[in-house]
Amino acid sequence: MTEQNLKLFGVVAEKGRWLLVIIGLLINVCLGSIYAFSIFRKPLESLWEITSIQSGYPFMVFLAIFAITMPLAGNLMARWGPRKTTMLGGLLVGTGWIAASFSPNITILTLLYGVIGGAGVGIVYGCPIAVIAKWFPQKSGLAIGLTVMGFGVSALVMAPLMKIMIDHPGIGILQTFLYLGIALGIVILLLAQLLSFPPTGWISARTKLTVGIATTVASTSDLNRQEMLKTRHFYALWATYTIGCLSGLMAVGIAFPVGTEIAKLNTTMAALAVSLFAVFNGLGRPLFGAMTDKLSPQYTVIISFAMILSVSLLMSFFDQGNTILYLFTFCILWMCLGGWLAIAPTSTGIFFGKKHYAQNYGLVFTAFGAGAILGTLISSNIKDITGSYLGMFPILAGLAILGMIIAAFGLNPVKSKIN
Repeated sequence: MTEQNLKLFGVVAEKGRWLLVIIGLLINVCLGSIYAFSIFRKPLESLWEITSIQSGYPFMVFLAIFAITMPLAGNLMARWGPRKTTMLGGLLVGTGWIAASFSPNITILTLLYGVIGGAGVGIVYGCPIAVIAKWFPQKSGLAIGLTVMGFGVSALVMAPLMKIMIDHPGIGILQTFLYLGIALGIVILLLAQLLSFPPTGWISARTKLTVGIATTVASTSDLNRQEMLKTRHFYALWATYTIGCLSGLMAVGIAFPVGTEIAKLNTTMAALAVSLFAVFNGLGRPLFGAMTDKLSPQYTVIISFAMILSVSLLMSFFDQGNTILYLFTFCILWMCLGGWLAIAPTSTGIFFGKKHYAQNYGLVFTAFGAGAILGTLISSNIKDITGSYLGMFPILAGLAILGMIIAAFGLNPVKSKIN
């Protein structure tokens, strides 16, 4: 692209790049249907007479495969670009959901939905984020937060829809997987056609204005994956991300059963509560993304863990039927989880640069998988051992304190000057 064409393109792209944020948000709405999976758990337990641990296996495996696939998808995106990579992931998402509808038991459902569907989401998820990170080279937290907000608010739409479909005599639980798989696959394939990186040589006008201005950053260069692994910031970010996701995903996985069993809501009200939590999960992403830009990753992480600590301590004194405390606590936990899905990608760009962003964030995102596995195992085992989910909250309080300590010593920024 010639210099004159780059200037013309830059005028259009400076505002037009926000359209990509909307596209990324819509893709994430499709991917985020996993956050409404707790709607399936009780019906699956009744259908196959399985325990709460077993009904959580698809959720746990889905999120683990999701996280494991992300680093591979980063390399794939570097070769294929975001459009083709998203198309491949979209096909797998649809296939995983559709195949799950033929499951005869929880093991097969876990393999079909968790492995195939999880891999599809893992391949797609990083594509809109990488696209937005490159189109917003400076102060990308808000744009990334708005993009991944779709993943969080997805349950707002999907939870009631799943409940209606599961309860419908002509559909039922397994056919719900079939119909949703067809719809999600088609929508992702169509939206994939609109994703693209900026052309070589394009620089945002906002970036040009900041050249030469002193700023507080943690990195003055674009680090590749090997160089990133030699920094303390990577390990501190990975550890805090794991704790943040563990706390949030534990809350996501048990939101519906805690609502019915402990808060004593009926199933319809519990499903509506999950939709309310989804709103806060979505809002947490642009909120914490903007905070990361303004306050730095370190302070934003500490604020998030302080919030988790506060509500965990409150829940430790939870009484049966206390609906207000249930709603307040899970709104905060879902919001903080949403916040982490903006804090981590924004911090990756701040600490390690944007040149190798897709590969670097893919590796950082494995913390999400670790949090998913640990969170599901802890909550399910506590339920089966004690008969209640309430025993998990003192554990969350301790982990939040650990997260604040790690952030205080491992995520401190380094002052430098952009030349």
